[in-house]
Amino acid sequence: MADEPANTVLYDVSEGLATITINRPDAMNAMNTAAKVALRDALLAAGADAGVRAVLLTATGRAFCVGQDLKEHVATLRATREAGGGNALSTVQEHYNPIVRAITEMAKPVVAGVNGVAAGAGFGFALAADYRVVADTASFNTSFAGVALTADSGVSWTLPRLIGQSRAADLLFFPRSVSAQDALELGIVNRVVPAAELAEQAAAVARTLAAGPTVAYAALKESMAYGAGHTLAEALEKEDELQTRAGASQDHTIAVEAFLAKEKPVYLGK
Repeated sequence: MADEPANTVLYDVSEGLATITINRPDAMNAMNTAAKVALRDALLAAGADAGVRAVLLTATGRAFCVGQDLKEHVATLRATREAGGGNALSTVQEHYNPIVRAITEMAKPVVAGVNGVAAGAGFGFALAADYRVVADTASFNTSFAGVALTADSGVSWTLPRLIGQSRAADLLFFPRSVSAQDALELGIVNRVVPAAELAEQAAAVARTLAAGPTVAYAALKESMAYGAGHTLAEALEKEDELQTRAGASQDHTIAVEAFLAKEKPVYLGK
């Protein structure tokens, strides 16, 4: 594209909060290779930075992310056919899987500030986040079956766990636009706010988490992910392990002492 931004993903860290912004507004933040690599690397950088205690994932323009850049994808399909074989969807393993794992596995909370339509992989990115603050003008669409593909970016795992198998099957087999309000009622999102207030309110949620007990948040993420695939007995053992870890943190002592002193705790994130 002639007006392709120099930076397809913007990265900023301030007061413990990393703000990662998908920045291809003229393409509705569709993911070409450059954007996928940049997003993956930004998320990995945030996860590895001890100074980052929370992440806000958002986007510029009128879309959050509409998924794969189909213009680039068609070119890849043609090149694969001309070469006589190959995997035109290798981007799932190379990019989408690492992006989703970077979101879900980092030991700090990730907030998705969904400013507009989130479709396909973009929907998957939002679902992978720990908390979703959504503009009232935003919408969601699984999209995959509409281009004769199956789900990727973790949607087959996250969506049924949020809304149940039956509703997830309905949205996957019959892809369509789901409004922000309907998404709230289904349990897909946590908060719906006026579009004009999205940036401010999503950042406020993320800043609150960035100032919170980071070790405890990491343990909460790990325990919920573990519990999704294990028995109650196994989950109880994991809770014991993680509670021991959280209890040994400086922030736990700070929180207890502040409670007894009837003061607001100031957490260190460790």
